[in-house]
Amino acid sequence: MRNIKQPGAPVTERIQWVEARGRAFTFRLEAGLPLLEAVRRGFAAEGFASGVLSFGHGALGPFAYVMPALSKTDENAAFYSDTYRPEGATRTRLGSMTLGMRDGAPFFHCHGLWTEADGKTSGGHMLPDETVVAEPFAVEAFGTDGAMFSADPDPETNFKLFGPVTAANNGTRTTSRAIALRLRPNQDFAGCLEQFCRGHGITRAKIHGGVGSTIGARFTHGGVTEPFATELAITAGTIAPGSSGAPEAALDVALIDYTGGIAEGRLIRGDNPVLMTMELVLEVLG
Repeated sequence: MRNIKQPGAPVTERIQWVEARGRAFTFRLEAGLPLLEAVRRGFAAEGFASGVLSFGHGALGPFAYVMPALSKTDENAAFYSDTYRPEGATRTRLGSMTLGMRDGAPFFHCHGLWTEADGKTSGGHMLPDETVVAEPFAVEAFGTDGAMFSADPDPETNFKLFGPVTAANNGTRTTSRAIALRLRPNQDFAGCLEQFCRGHGITRAKIHGGVGSTIGARFTHGGVTEPFATELAITAGTIAPGSSGAPEAALDVALIDYTGGIAEGRLIRGDNPVLMTMELVLEVLG
């Protein structure tokens, strides 16, 4: 399987996880607000401080983002491009976000695809402090009670990355068992999820959110992304019993690679290792 050497030694625990309770809900982002504040308000109105969300068509402006890029030093296995700030309203097509805390304040990690005002199709990593909601639009969210995504230094990748940590239960209404996860580098995306589910008695689950990167990509439709550095969003994901009865992951994703190539489809199980990280929430259904 493809493998990218990270600057730091591998951490023994390859899946960082916290069991919690959660609930799915929808809300509309308010125009004129910074995207981070609009999202924070939507979660707070439902009693949550952390969780994940997904969205389709929306409008952002001002808007700022970075794309994946090669690292110019040996301090990181890959890095970010310079910042892009397209003029006018950028129209999103899809995206996925993790909401949590960084340096004591709300923060998000968000990847998506979009079309800029001049017609350019692009994607990447949205910058929380420079992105504003241009028009109201709806998002699908899942809040966690008892788990918080916290951005902390990660010695393996030499980045500050979101990972789940235990948080106090605040008594928010929840509907299901939920597990917040972060998958570490150089392990197959589907394979490590399936192994986790087998080990924790999970046969069925819905994946909410999903922000991270893979080492290129191999799709069931035959498509291949060769450039190794990507920014990826899960567009749909489930865990369900396969032909053998063991849990199998179906992972539909969209990504942009460091050359600007865009790809979408279902990932092949067993041939899509994580590059830096993968954040998501499992809503346990069985």
